[in-house]
Amino acid sequence: MAPTSTPQTPFGRVLTAMVTPFTADGAVDLDGAQRLATHLVDAGNDGIVVNGTTGESPTTSDAEKAQLVRAVVEAVGDRAHVVAGAGTNDTHHSIELARAAEQAGAHGLLAVTPYYNKPPQEGLFRHFTAVADATELPVMLYDIPGRSGVPINTETIVRLAEHPRIVANKDAKGDLGRASWAIARSRLAWYSGDDMLNLPLLSVGAVGFVSVVGHLVTPELRALLSAHLAGDVAKATEIHQKLLPVFTGMFRTQGVITTKAALALKGLPAGPLRLPLVELSPEETEQLKRDLSAGGVEL
Repeated sequence: MAPTSTPQTPFGRVLTAMVTPFTADGAVDLDGAQRLATHLVDAGNDGIVVNGTTGESPTTSDAEKAQLVRAVVEAVGDRAHVVAGAGTNDTHHSIELARAAEQAGAHGLLAVTPYYNKPPQEGLFRHFTAVADATELPVMLYDIPGRSGVPINTETIVRLAEHPRIVANKDAKGDLGRASWAIARSRLAWYSGDDMLNLPLLSVGAVGFVSVVGHLVTPELRALLSAHLAGDVAKATEIHQKLLPVFTGMFRTQGVITTKAALALKGLPAGPLRLPLVELSPEETEQLKRDLSAGGVEL
């Protein structure tokens, strides 16, 4: 049974987009995934996103994705929302993944904008509607034009918000003006998908975060959120500024690469990467250590 939620915060407030731990030989480490998910929930996460980009979903099989959902639900599903990435650039395949995630026990779906094939807005509308129609699970859209090549326009978001199961949006568009209008007009629960903009997005109506740096600084993210909700702008800004080196360091290169390196430094489950991602160089690892130390992360 999923934790309680409200229409305003259907997946809680602080979620981490979790990496997929692998064993030394490159297999999915289900035990490691359970231990990492437990660590993240113990640290204060309301939810875990599995099989997202940070989970290396482009390189995991459909069977591995289902196994990961089952394992994480088993580990933390009574304490946290488990949201499964089900988005691809093939609507039929996305529907299959959505149904498999539902059968595996997921509490919700994350559906990214179809990438590479650059559909028009009507194609986006029909794609997301088809995914939402495929199961009984609530859906979080994922708007990240830097990866997908196409933004979800505000008018499309407003149309999609009329669907009873499309309840939230993960915003990695990097446009506070368009976010402001879309939040006001759609009334979707809005989650920051760009850690550097967590605080700015709260200021225009976001309810929480789907974070990568949450692997390392969930308590600080919760403190920032609590300060904002309490009206303590100075405190929220202080925490945001303290975390700037973490935000910067974790995205000097591809975020999965730095996250797995940081987890390894802390002795947490991570393991190797699957190609085409590659490990940090020794010089990059030293820079990451400096960045994290400057942001108060103990290694």
